[in-house]
Amino acid sequence: MPSGQRHHHHRSRSGTPEESASIPEAPELPPNYPVEWEADVVLRDGSVAHVRPITPADAVRLREFHAGQSEESIYLRFFAPLRELSDRDVQRFTVVDYESRVALVATHLDALLGIGRYDLIDDTTAEVAFNVSDAAQGKGVGSMLLEHLALVGYDAGVTRFVAEILPQNRRMLNVFKEAGYAVHHRLEDGVVTLNFDITPTAASTAVRIAREHRAESVSVGGILTPRSVAVVGASRREFSIGHTFLRNILEGGFTGEVYAVNPNAETVMGLPAYKSVTDLPGQIDLFILAVAAPQVIDVLERCAAKGAHALVIPSAHFAEEGERGWKLQTKLRKHARRAGLRVVGPNSFGLINNDPEIRLNASLAPHVPPPGRLGLFAQSGALGIAVLASAARRQLGVSVFASAGNRVDVSGNDLMQYWIDDQDTDAVGLYMESTGNPRKFSRIARHLSRIKPVIVVKSGASLLGFVPGHLTRLMTVRQEAFDALLRQSGVIRAENIHQLFDIAQLVVHQPLPAGDRVAVVTNSDPLGSLTAQAASSWDLKVTHGPVAVPPDAGVEEFAQALREAFDDPVVDTVITSFVPPIYTDDEDVARTVAAEARRSGKTCVANFLGMRGVTEALTEEPDSLGVQRVVPAYSLPEDAVRAVAAATRYAQWRQRDPGDPVSRDGIDHEAAAELIAEVLEETPEGRNLTQEESTRLLAAYGIALWPVTPVRTADEAVAAAEQHGYPVILKASTRVLRHQTGLSGVRPDLVSDEAVREAFVSLKTRVGSDEDPFLVQRMSTPGVACVVTTAEDPLFGPVVSFSIAGPPTDLLGDIGYRIPPLTDVDVRDLVDSVKAAPMLTGTGGRTPVDLAALHDLIARASVLADDHPDLATVHLEPVNCWASGADALGAEILVRPGLTRKDASRRAMT
Repeated sequence: MPSGQRHHHHRSRSGTPEESASIPEAPELPPNYPVEWEADVVLRDGSVAHVRPITPADAVRLREFHAGQSEESIYLRFFAPLRELSDRDVQRFTVVDYESRVALVATHLDALLGIGRYDLIDDTTAEVAFNVSDAAQGKGVGSMLLEHLALVGYDAGVTRFVAEILPQNRRMLNVFKEAGYAVHHRLEDGVVTLNFDITPTAASTAVRIAREHRAESVSVGGILTPRSVAVVGASRREFSIGHTFLRNILEGGFTGEVYAVNPNAETVMGLPAYKSVTDLPGQIDLFILAVAAPQVIDVLERCAAKGAHALVIPSAHFAEEGERGWKLQTKLRKHARRAGLRVVGPNSFGLINNDPEIRLNASLAPHVPPPGRLGLFAQSGALGIAVLASAARRQLGVSVFASAGNRVDVSGNDLMQYWIDDQDTDAVGLYMESTGNPRKFSRIARHLSRIKPVIVVKSGASLLGFVPGHLTRLMTVRQEAFDALLRQSGVIRAENIHQLFDIAQLVVHQPLPAGDRVAVVTNSDPLGSLTAQAASSWDLKVTHGPVAVPPDAGVEEFAQALREAFDDPVVDTVITSFVPPIYTDDEDVARTVAAEARRSGKTCVANFLGMRGVTEALTEEPDSLGVQRVVPAYSLPEDAVRAVAAATRYAQWRQRDPGDPVSRDGIDHEAAAELIAEVLEETPEGRNLTQEESTRLLAAYGIALWPVTPVRTADEAVAAAEQHGYPVILKASTRVLRHQTGLSGVRPDLVSDEAVREAFVSLKTRVGSDEDPFLVQRMSTPGVACVVTTAEDPLFGPVVSFSIAGPPTDLLGDIGYRIPPLTDVDVRDLVDSVKAAPMLTGTGGRTPVDLAALHDLIARASVLADDHPDLATVHLEPVNCWASGADALGAEILVRPGLTRKDASRRAMT
């Protein structure tokens, strides 16, 4: 799939590239080598490639690459039968300045898969060319290189790419056509000339995200559906890790080939034992490396030579054990990526695929749940044991389970990409100790939650700090930001494993509630009252009952009460609680509940003393379409109600309009970027912007900052007041004092020179100092003072917060958070999320404020933060919201060099 500029050298040479499984030490890099361009990428077929800038050391690889290309590929790239590259050609292609001439290569096992390059034509236009190995055709290498080159060019000020392609080069034409750009082309002299703007657009972003999803889904699918598995370190010792993995794979009935590697045995569990990985026959898809941590790297490279797709590494003693372990884990990650291998672990409990056509139990689990429709993910091994044990106890069927361990590669994000497409999974449960890429998590979780429930148990403390073995950045924002991210993504939050399965057994086996109206049917008045109170406490509306049949009522009487509840048109969910009496068989009642629930089609949960999970009595036979309805049982009514509330909120989130991404007119991205660059060039460590700089920056995004004048004398104050126009406000520059009229640092509604002088003297006496000036500003229309802030967090990237100024913010911590990019619905939810929000809508006789203007200001601030990682904080306070507007009266903006965001504008493994 080559494309390129015309070339007029005609030489020929045949040859084939040599592939080596070893990964040599990196040569010395050129002085201006842009290491930040390096990335590991999952390709279309699920394999892994390494992308990096080309270097002079690639000369030999380039010759081998070219020699291995077909005559057709060479002609399509150079427009000539160039069988051999001259020394001059090789130098021109491999020696670049990374500015006017840029080239990227994609590699696997140190061999070149493809090359993409551009040469500047002028300051904003570059000519691009690509050449993809014949062996890598169809893997999306060209599309990926175009994506990365476009980002490199855009960051350097390039806005347009041009390319010359032969008409018969349909693969390359499709690469440009399908990239999401508006491509213009013309045919002249038998050559197609293309040109297109590379400024990121909604379409190009959507294409990138869709490609990332497909590639990562396929990659995880390859891990979970191997045709062959080899256990390295398959010991004959019964309780060893290698023995346990091999036994579970064999006893689980894996449908593929199974191999054992043990240098000290002839056979293990009836299988022939191979001395080493290199002795194994044919290609092995999945390796379990049950070897000591120091041996993993050496074994890894041998696995790569056997064509492995992935490794499961249960070995401990990596990053969880300090600096030495971190170095070993970093080396493992580097070598696995260069070898194109996916890694589950280290410290992984393993993975399970209950698909009857696979039946893979490559885990340490002593008890495996039955096949079912729930996908499960846990990070640590101990949690994996607890999660699987809970599912097994409840007889809750599982489709796929994976334990990421230290998460050196495969993470919960990867599994969610797979579950989006997996037809055998209806709901997903995640136990998260940490998150390495919250922005990507939010994006993928929102996609998955639109079609399947996602239930997350998170360890609150660990997300705020360091988790041994997990590569992650520390949060600087409050924990509530992560909670907001979950809500924003439609994720169902659970406090513990118990709650996770309470919710899972409902959403897997019952239809989602159509609304928040519930009926309560019991055979005990106290139990009915308790259930109804619990429902009300979770904001569910009890619209039927509680109905309590007599304790000695028979099955028919209980069935009639249930039937009436299900048939009530103002009921969405029926909650039934039953205490087994002496003379009634509780299993008969359970079968009645299941039958009535199936007949109505409405959501139903049951509280039966001594029952929990999926029970035979509450399970109906599959219908003609194979659908089997189960009424989940709970040991306590509060558990049942909490599960119903969680499912109801999720259903409401899924039913509502997700909104449109905020995009505001009148934004001058370049003006803002230039201002930030000027500040950092002048002060590399960063600084606070001046009032004039803040005004320019905000104006570039359509936010008008009201002018304010600092003054140190009464005469200066009067002059400033006359300049702004009366009435004015005089306030202390100390942030704590200047924003609220109820505090001693503010004097509002000054309408004359005399009033300004008196206010100045008064404030100078009370709170003034020789160091801090006072501030004069035109008095705004009375309204509600609000706070809008954006902050660049090391883990989350940009975080937007909103609150009502004063005690709600300073004393009560009543602050809402959202993670950009936002939709218009996200912005509305952010404002509505604070408890003091009724102050904006006319509560207590107030005049309602202009919410549309406030929403617009927040949206613009969110786009500003999303566009510029070097904006450490943008603090707008007060934002005066009134009946006809939302005015930014004050701003404090800190510019500081930002970290590279975890979810960058390119496909890259993190």
